[in-house]
Amino acid sequence: MDIGFIKEYFPMYVDAAKLTLCLGITGILFSMAVGLICSLIEYYRIPLLRQVTAFYIELSRNTPLLVQLFFLYFGLPKIGIMLSSECCAVIGLSFLGGSYMAEAFRSGLETIEKGQVESALALGLTHPQAMRYVVFPQALAVSIPALCANVIFLIKETSVFSVVALADLMYVAKDLIGLYYQTDEALLMLVISYLVLLLPVSLAAGWLERRLKFAGFGN
Repeated sequence: MDIGFIKEYFPMYVDAAKLTLCLGITGILFSMAVGLICSLIEYYRIPLLRQVTAFYIELSRNTPLLVQLFFLYFGLPKIGIMLSSECCAVIGLSFLGGSYMAEAFRSGLETIEKGQVESALALGLTHPQAMRYVVFPQALAVSIPALCANVIFLIKETSVFSVVALADLMYVAKDLIGLYYQTDEALLMLVISYLVLLLPVSLAAGWLERRLKFAGFGN
């Protein structure tokens, strides 16, 4: 193991991790917004939009992120639409993650009994107020484990961003292996980098799940 090589090139992994994290967080936030909108469309069974949402979810979940990125980066320019690498990465991650987030939110919304909504309406709340104060807080608590799992999944999916010429962690690792043939050192730094990114998220997710479980059921 070449420690000198690791010390020299580890700053490149730090910069790549910052880029990966920035793009990942942006894509996850957009995917949550998309997922929430889709889940509300499904919950309220809005005609036409419900069919569009169902088609989007099936298309997104059954096509790899790699294919979606190829379409955005190489396909759209053929019809005159030029997107930057960063934009393609965020759009692709949001498109993929939105469907998974939608299913997570929907599973939470479906656990809330209709009687609670009817009671809220009987007390004088409007439908938006019932959703905001009664339905959504409970649904969110149920959805947290699935949402956290999706966040970890999407961060790991950022490993394919290198196909659109982004200097992410995987790009740096492949570049160093190709230039210097220091495979063990490059892969070790890659594993450590992803571990640093994912382990805090995993620990925070576990803590949040325990807190919500305690709040709902006590000891």
